[in-house]
Amino acid sequence: MNPPRLELRRASKTYQTNGQKLEALRDVSLVLEPGTITALVGRSGCGKTTLLNLAGAMDFPTSGEVLIDGRDTSSLREDELTALRRTRIGFVFQFFQLLPALSVLENVELPLLLAGSQKAREAARNRLEWVGLVDKVNSFPYQLSGGQMQRVAIARALAHSPEILIADEPTGNLDNASGEQVLALLSDAAGRFGATVLVATHSAEAAAIAHTRVQLRDGRIAAFERA
Repeated sequence: MNPPRLELRRASKTYQTNGQKLEALRDVSLVLEPGTITALVGRSGCGKTTLLNLAGAMDFPTSGEVLIDGRDTSSLREDELTALRRTRIGFVFQFFQLLPALSVLENVELPLLLAGSQKAREAARNRLEWVGLVDKVNSFPYQLSGGQMQRVAIARALAHSPEILIADEPTGNLDNASGEQVLALLSDAAGRFGATVLVATHSAEAAAIAHTRVQLRDGRIAAFERA
């Protein structure tokens, strides 16, 4: 039997702040499989972003384990971590994080070029067509609406067909119509591309698309619900 795509085993994270310990996450265990969406919900400061950082191998637990296909991320060398983030994980942020000096096509193409793809432009165009923005390939971020920028960010995150998609408040800065478009794309990422989607959100609409909803409180799992 294959190991889960993404698993947290009693993962805790403690930070040192002004000489004091801050426990941001405490004994969190989760199993996330391909083609599923898991929503992290809870108040600001409850540990959602910390959990996303651990799941995306951007940070590591103080205790416990985070495993991707059975491999502990804490055991990976720096070059292995770089390859993991560039080829197997995609990130979507609340504030888009598009590069203003690059065109829409260049923004989507960039992670592919960094990963050494030989067909970066073709793949970038394909993803922009999927999000309905192939007519904006030569536009720059400042020429787009917030919803369009987030769709470009999703195209960029999925340009390399990652197995794990991490989304931090992806609809937080969008109006309802744009938010619905983004949520439809996240659902499609799981259903069509088989990605394991982990999203942190304050939005009831975003949580509603998830197969699993995890309520965090003070760094712990307070409730767990399957759709």
